[in-house]
Amino acid sequence: MGNARLNSDRYNILFEPVKIGPVTAPNRFYAAPHATGHGWNQPHGAIALRAMKAEGGWGTVAVQMTEISPDTDMASHPMERIWDDSDIPRHTAQVEAIKQHGSLAAIELAHGGMRARNINTGLSAIGPSNLPVLRPEVPTQAREMSLADIKAFRESHKSACIRAKQAGYDILYVYAAHDLSILSHFLSIRTNRRTDAYGGSLQNRLRLFKEVLQDTLEIAAGESAVAVRFSVAEPGVANGLTHDGEGRDVIEALAELPDLWDVNISGWSNDSATARFSEEGYQQPYTEFVKSVTTKPVVGVGRFTSPDLMVSLIKQGKLDLIGAARPSIADPFLPTKIQQGRIEDIRECIGCNICVSMDSYGLPIKCTQNPTISEEWRRGWHPEAPAISHKLQSHLIIGAGPAGLECAVTLARAGHKVTLADAASEAGGRVTKEARLPGLSSFIRVRDYRTQQLSTNPNADMYLESKMTADEVLSFDADTTVIATGAKWRNDLVGSTNFNARNTKAKILTPDDIMANAMAQQPPCSIVVYDDDHFYIASSIAEALAKAGHTVVYVTAMPTIATWTDHTLDQQRIIERMANLNIALYPNVIHNPDDEFCCTLTGKIIAIQHSIMVFVGARSPIADLYNQLVERSPTGIPQHLYRTGDCVSPGIIQAAVLSGHSVAQHILNVKQTPAKREQVALQI
Repeated sequence: MGNARLNSDRYNILFEPVKIGPVTAPNRFYAAPHATGHGWNQPHGAIALRAMKAEGGWGTVAVQMTEISPDTDMASHPMERIWDDSDIPRHTAQVEAIKQHGSLAAIELAHGGMRARNINTGLSAIGPSNLPVLRPEVPTQAREMSLADIKAFRESHKSACIRAKQAGYDILYVYAAHDLSILSHFLSIRTNRRTDAYGGSLQNRLRLFKEVLQDTLEIAAGESAVAVRFSVAEPGVANGLTHDGEGRDVIEALAELPDLWDVNISGWSNDSATARFSEEGYQQPYTEFVKSVTTKPVVGVGRFTSPDLMVSLIKQGKLDLIGAARPSIADPFLPTKIQQGRIEDIRECIGCNICVSMDSYGLPIKCTQNPTISEEWRRGWHPEAPAISHKLQSHLIIGAGPAGLECAVTLARAGHKVTLADAASEAGGRVTKEARLPGLSSFIRVRDYRTQQLSTNPNADMYLESKMTADEVLSFDADTTVIATGAKWRNDLVGSTNFNARNTKAKILTPDDIMANAMAQQPPCSIVVYDDDHFYIASSIAEALAKAGHTVVYVTAMPTIATWTDHTLDQQRIIERMANLNIALYPNVIHNPDDEFCCTLTGKIIAIQHSIMVFVGARSPIADLYNQLVERSPTGIPQHLYRTGDCVSPGIIQAAVLSGHSVAQHILNVKQTPAKREQVALQI
């Protein structure tokens, strides 16, 4: 810690003010627009989340995609709205909360065009041409916009700009990114089949984009800054924009018009690629040319967490502002920690996209690293300030996995004495094991951040290789005991599609066996990885085994591969990776009670040769110690005994971290008030 503090001036360049047209950002940290899952009807949660980023030192805090009119209803994806004047008070409150901490407030005004569903409003989706909407699961088409429609759209955008200015936003966005904007759809030759002045040549396809930008500049009138958010490339998309083709041409054509360029790549799965398939700064090869084309400031993203890389990008003239969505979720106080020379205290994003997955459900975002996200208003949680505790106590925590570590950090930070014991030789539990699998190395950040926090806290002691019995726990002089002993993978073929335990002739291994190097000395053989968990573990294990020289077959009862990874945006990359490794893929195939594989669609038996089956299914909570302590209590579950994480109910790592934090908060404030709810007031 000492060296980092002494050398903190090396990051001074990150805290220089940046002029953005008529306004000035206090530093180079830019919290980019991203969905929070609160939407227009849960304003308190959204406001508190963004205010926390401002408090944490982000010089500019941007609001997510904000619908400008009823014909861009994004339905189950809760967005902000600025449809009419009744929306202004909510935005005014948001601006005030952001500016209270000295940050600039930006708003991403947008029309979803062929991405809008309008299911709630019942209006027709609109776009440049008569084509199906860009959501295959929605069986409807967009109506080709007439010249009158185009004029009406421009008027809607201007009206939204006026309202945004009235609310006090410093920066107004013209949004043309992620294939989520009507301006993108007019620009793209894939979606624009027009033959009039708005179609055909790039100049024509760019016409509406330029008109809206000029409209916005006129409304801004030199009082608010105008930003353009634009995806310069669409990697992997047939006939998509390229950074050395039309993407660059667009930047050159509009180079000096906006006050700020916010650049990225499209679509969303590219812009928010997981750490499994991308490194920090992965967008730079596509976006770094922009600084050479315009004199206006440029902000870019790329899951930036390293302050040294940030400084390098600024000094090399590749960016003026460091944009972040996911890193600002994982650690809203990242800028402050850099400024204070507390680099080791940064809660680094692990790129798992659990935050992104919540969008599929229309829910407020969650984060594996930051359990307080979306709970700032609802439960009054703060990512840095310790919970208020009027009585200091001592606590024994058994299990140094993600739940136990988070519980220990939260209690110790509040000034309580914490003793953490684990039977393993290293801390981290499941994250330490999983981080050794292909593509999952960033998971180790969950462990490393928390063990570092404990190692520098005088209130905390951690003992490894220290398995404790019920007698030892009962004799330990602690005010509370928390059991966080995790879970183990089952080997009896019980999973999400089968609840009956059964045997198979093949040798059964579990993910625990693979992560314990059970195959290290095994000569190449035929292996079935049977996925009845449907997240990332089975595919990563299949990848590891294939790279070790084994013949691997991936089998799942689901119709898709690694089904839940569709929500984290890396399903397609997982499929491509396994195909490149010659892993045979068998969806819609189940292992039946007759110890055979059969197609769930036809019932036909499928012969799959294998000598080993790696079964990835359900997990069993390791709750023996907890149960023994309960049994030895004459009054049932003692008030001072808690359990948390996977030993309660196995789930994802984010759920374990949240569970550990929740238990700690409960211990610190037993008289907790219920979580607040957003309520809609009826006007009678």
